[in-house]
Amino acid sequence: MASVDIESTLTDRYQTTIPESVRRALKLGKRDKIHYAIRPGGEVLLSRAPVDDDDPVLGEFLEFLAHDIATHPERVQALDGSLVQRIRALVGDADLDLDSPLSADDE
Repeated sequence: MASVDIESTLTDRYQTTIPESVRRALKLGKRDKIHYAIRPGGEVLLSRAPVDDDDPVLGEFLEFLAHDIATHPERVQALDGSLVQRIRALVGDADLDLDSPLSADDE
């Protein structure tokens, strides 16, 4: 494959959009992580970071919950109907799309 030069621009917050051709070459999808390797001469290599599905904090927390439930099953309680109503009243009809682009005000 021939070498291809591509540019992108930094925003005031030092953010940039990864050009589509780079995303395709690296097989990047939304929420994927990018790895940067900085070489002594100032060259930076960009690659797709390995996928790490193991979250050590979440794993420890889930182990803690499993142990606590096994040790003290009497502590497990169903959600009270009034609590569910309070939660619904607080969030209302909020609809959150984590994949939607930021507005210009959020940039």
